[in-house]
Amino acid sequence: MSDTRSKSSINSLVLFVALAVAATTYAANRGAELRFENHQFVPQRLTVPAGEPLILKVVNSSKETIEFESFKLNREKAVSPGETITVRLPALSPGNYDFYDDFHQDVPEGAIVAK
Repeated sequence: MSDTRSKSSINSLVLFVALAVAATTYAANRGAELRFENHQFVPQRLTVPAGEPLILKVVNSSKETIEFESFKLNREKAVSPGETITVRLPALSPGNYDFYDDFHQDVPEGAIVAK
């Protein structure tokens, strides 16, 4: 009987680890997209789940190079016209994380809101 319990405990542990890995992989692959078009970011305010890693795609649909920059996210990347970049973010704490186009100071700031 002890041997059966040990196998059951091991099977439960293996299942738990497999589910945890699957959940982490799912969260790490969760994505969102920002587009730069008509001299602004769309959406200007992006709400994402707090506590989960995020893959952010930044698409430059304009005819000029932009720079996606955020001090709070510690990210800075030039994006050529027609280019899409991927910004991988760790699990964010609840809060607002502003971003902007550093090459064009007249572009309205945006925000990623983690809730």
